[in-house]
Amino acid sequence: MTDGLSQRALNRATLARQYLLERASVRAVDAIERLAGMQSQAPLAPYVGLWTRLPDFAPGELATLTQERRVVRLQLMRNTVHLVSARDALAWAALFAPLPAAEFNANFRAGTAGADLSAVLGEARRLLAERPRTRAELGRLLAERWPQAEPRALGYAVTLHLTLCQVPPRGVWGKGGAATWAPLADWLGAPLDSVPVDALVLRYLGAFGPASVADVQAWSGLTRLREVVVRLPVRSFRGEAGQTLYDLPDAPRPASDTPAPPRFLPEYDNLLLSHSDRTRVIPHQRPVPLPPGNGATGGTFLIDGRWQGSWRLRDQKLRIRPFVELRPADRDALLAEAAGLCAFVAPGTTADVILGHP
Repeated sequence: MTDGLSQRALNRATLARQYLLERASVRAVDAIERLAGMQSQAPLAPYVGLWTRLPDFAPGELATLTQERRVVRLQLMRNTVHLVSARDALAWAALFAPLPAAEFNANFRAGTAGADLSAVLGEARRLLAERPRTRAELGRLLAERWPQAEPRALGYAVTLHLTLCQVPPRGVWGKGGAATWAPLADWLGAPLDSVPVDALVLRYLGAFGPASVADVQAWSGLTRLREVVVRLPVRSFRGEAGQTLYDLPDAPRPASDTPAPPRFLPEYDNLLLSHSDRTRVIPHQRPVPLPPGNGATGGTFLIDGRWQGSWRLRDQKLRIRPFVELRPADRDALLAEAAGLCAFVAPGTTADVILGHP
């Protein structure tokens, strides 16, 4: 008989794997792998994501990993920019290649009319062999040879067809810059590898399970994964709505009454984005905010393991806006956690914590 799992049990299982029940004393690179990558559309967001998951995490650890090319930012899951280890980048890139190609066909192909795509990509490889370049720069240089095409579309043709990564100083704490691209294999000095999609699904379950087939597909952006999931050595459960959920046999599944302390999440945190059914962490119908910017200045927070408010640092003031009336104990714990967040994102300052009202 298939065992049942409540929403609260699902919540605690996922929080445990995301290092959000207890901070984990592991290296940042190991945490990034355990988390199956970290969304990094906002390039500094992973710094806050690691701070909230690891004790005594310092920005320099991730900055060094980035500069030493041990971690890298590139388009992977859902065709969005993720921070992953160099090993995972080389192994996973081929699995996600159909996603950017589909985006090009849907949104940019018409703008490259009259330009031979294989010739465009060949010229782009030559340009990128000289040095990393921005998408705008690539489009402008390619338009000199193919003036009938739109420069913007030519730039996207390159970044959506070649296996590229975004390089520093973007993604380095205390620095910044435009998204500048380089060939992944050249940047890492190693050839692209390939792993079966089975291995990817197992990694997802280790980071976000128990989960349905629809959840795996929502996280990855890939389709037709049911036949993959059912052949894996996984255990099945039944969710509250009767859905079938899959999980690694020995993965942690804490008791549903396990305490979950308040946690601040950065922009775009994958905890909120990696399931088709997000109700295990989102008890309301609010859409997950996806603000522009470099990150590390705002995000969301969890109370009792669920998204219950937002935060924003501006003008040395940390403003916290809960969606619900907080119990005194939760309020005190949240404010204590907020003091640590201030010390991390604005060290050496006297940021004021302002707790708003729901």
